[in-house]
Amino acid sequence: MKFIKWGFIGCGDVTERKSGPAFNEVEGSCIEAVMSRSESRARSYAERHHVSTYYTDAQQLIDNSEVNAIYIATPPASHATFAIMAMKAGKPVYVEKPLAASYDDCARVNRVSEQTGVPCFVAYYRRQLPYFQKVMEIVKSGTIGKPVNVQVRYADCPRPQDYERDNLPWRVQPDIAGGGYFYDMAPHQLDLLQQMFGVIIDARGFTDNRAGLYDVEDTVSACFRFENGLPGSGSWCFVAHESAREDRIEITGDKGLLCFSVFNFSPIVLHTSQGTETLTVPNPPYVQFPLIKNVVEHLQGLAVCNCTSQSATPVNWAMDRILGKF
Repeated sequence: MKFIKWGFIGCGDVTERKSGPAFNEVEGSCIEAVMSRSESRARSYAERHHVSTYYTDAQQLIDNSEVNAIYIATPPASHATFAIMAMKAGKPVYVEKPLAASYDDCARVNRVSEQTGVPCFVAYYRRQLPYFQKVMEIVKSGTIGKPVNVQVRYADCPRPQDYERDNLPWRVQPDIAGGGYFYDMAPHQLDLLQQMFGVIIDARGFTDNRAGLYDVEDTVSACFRFENGLPGSGSWCFVAHESAREDRIEITGDKGLLCFSVFNFSPIVLHTSQGTETLTVPNPPYVQFPLIKNVVEHLQGLAVCNCTSQSATPVNWAMDRILGKF
């Protein structure tokens, strides 16, 4: 594939701010068509971003002979269906995280990818951002010595729409999202940690709905163990007071401590016997650009992208275990 012409299934906020423009910025790549169930949204997106064709039907977009790759930016419950439709049509897929709304659906996607030989990539774009590349470099360099423990802490206050019982966000509707905000936020954190320490082979959790704003869990505590034996734990609260907001991962080593954020990109802090060092690492304007570039180059035969559906599936396994789905 010399020139990648993308068809977007879904054109919501993520395509406006994080990913969409990057597809046109990468050499040898462009947006050919977009689809939304809302005709007005599809038309508006196409007009504003100078896309020639728009649809309200996913199959019509997939069948467009000018489109040779598919980007899926819908809520998780539809990821597996659209990915399988695209792969069976012979068109590579780039899908938003998490790969699907359950571990079982991830397995379905992987089976079809293997059967068809058509690749499926997942938007765990933080793997390739300079900020997290620096975090991984510090860990792998041995600066903090041998990692002995990992702790994830995340807390946020309710969003305004969380109080609208008759119009709740899709992210707290488990039949659409796979879970609550945990299923939306934790994937990035767990994926990054698995890139550093290997897959999580054991996980368990405790969940509760403390505020009663919606029916799904709003507070999660978990413990887990990586394949190299490293133990870890995490706490996620989505109904905290604003004074308790926190976005932090701590990696404790036998020679130091590394602290960083996942969502607000606060400065990386390194504590060793030499003192405390603070590192500020900027990211590109469109945060998905490095990964999208890698995917395009993979499809062009110029590089290898390892951010595949197979590599993304252990995240769903760990989350499903933590939420007690099996």
